[in-house]
Amino acid sequence: MPNAAITGTGVFTPSEIITNAELVTAYNAYADLWNAEHADDIAAEKTAAKPYSSEDFIVAASGIERRYVIDKTGVLDPTRMYPHFRARSDDEPSLMAEIAQDAIAKALAQAGITGTDVDLVICAASNIERAYPAVAVEIQQLIGAGGFAFDMNVACSSATFGIQLAADMIKAGSVRAAVVVNPEITSGHHEWRDRDCHFIFGDVCTATVLQPEDAASGAHFKVLSTRCATEFSNNIRNNAGFLRRTRDQMEDRRDMQFMQNGRRVFKEVLPMVSQHMADHMADEGLTADDLKRLWLHQANKTMNSYIGKKVMGRDPEPDEQPNILQDYANTSSAGSIIAFSKYSDDLVPGDKGIICSFGAGYSVGSVVVERA
Repeated sequence: MPNAAITGTGVFTPSEIITNAELVTAYNAYADLWNAEHADDIAAEKTAAKPYSSEDFIVAASGIERRYVIDKTGVLDPTRMYPHFRARSDDEPSLMAEIAQDAIAKALAQAGITGTDVDLVICAASNIERAYPAVAVEIQQLIGAGGFAFDMNVACSSATFGIQLAADMIKAGSVRAAVVVNPEITSGHHEWRDRDCHFIFGDVCTATVLQPEDAASGAHFKVLSTRCATEFSNNIRNNAGFLRRTRDQMEDRRDMQFMQNGRRVFKEVLPMVSQHMADHMADEGLTADDLKRLWLHQANKTMNSYIGKKVMGRDPEPDEQPNILQDYANTSSAGSIIAFSKYSDDLVPGDKGIICSFGAGYSVGSVVVERA
């Protein structure tokens, strides 16, 4: 049975940046417009006024300082507060496939192979652009891959779940080269008009190439073990979908974009993730001293600090647990892969680490790797 290895990663980063200052200015202008429109109801205490946001509030709540987006003009328009994406014809690549192609090209170059060597494409993301045909099959065609392709969604854990699937198929001998790609266009399903979460997300795409270890042509990471778990919760959700048109009321419901009960998520997810990682390490005979690095899901600085301390038994050093969310914000499933892609080249053969992501579901996925 062949061992699976990560032989390449790639990151597509949009060219446009929204700083906290820009976001706060736009959101507060929107709040002013909304409060003026609903002034009578506010005065009659039928509804509450929209609260203002601030840069200090955002940093304290999340550690985020800016985020990359594909389009900032629509997001920063107080009368709109969501991006402008032009409609594409059926003969053009979809937006998700377009950014996926960029990230995959970088990952394939690092792996030293081409698209024709790939026989599995998994498009794993929080929100897929369309129901069908699968975006993964479109990506498969764009990169010239053979074999088969499919979409999957486990929200912020999609990348690690996809890596487990690809690694298992490689071990089974059913595929020889797999790409797990995570085109996370979070700006499209984010609610930029909600003060409690308007700062959370950013756009990006990551790609990970997996091959049998004996096929690796350069430096790579052996996949020593993978583990996934889910437990149902409605505390992080987005209820948009194709059944929306079947309902009598199609108003702009709040639950048609990202929403969460942040306090309950903190209380319930952190113990789940910490225990998941501890159990995974114990079953693999690993202790904190065996780990050189943690590449955690980039959702919130406080969450990562808590999990890192639980796993390591102490406060991790900055190089042991690199954070990228201050620049990228929460990029859903792509966050841990961005951290891995940017902060893994310095490891030497024998160094071990864990890629871990967690989110809606609840879901958590961990991948134990070793530099080879």
